[in-house]
Amino acid sequence: MGYNYILLSAAQEEYESSISWYLERSVVVAEQFIDAVDHTLSLICEHPYRWRNEYANFYEITIRKYPYSIIYTINDTKGLILVAAIHHHNRNPNRKYRTKR
Repeated sequence: MGYNYILLSAAQEEYESSISWYLERSVVVAEQFIDAVDHTLSLICEHPYRWRNEYANFYEITIRKYPYSIIYTINDTKGLILVAAIHHHNRNPNRKYRTKR
């Protein structure tokens, strides 16, 4: 069963901020970051329970080649992945499991 995903507002803000940061440095690297995030989200949608359940009902996967993790929850009844955060590894780890900031 394939799942769809939604970026919650905090995750969307983090994602857009990260893209902006990479765009200031290199368009190529920004595009590669976007591709890496898209690829990771595709993996999550195919096998959402494959990655570690770190805290409560939050799952976490590291984005390959980038210092970010995608934090998400799973809604089986709707077949939906709710992305709570695209968390940079240098940020406060206590905040990555919050759905509202």
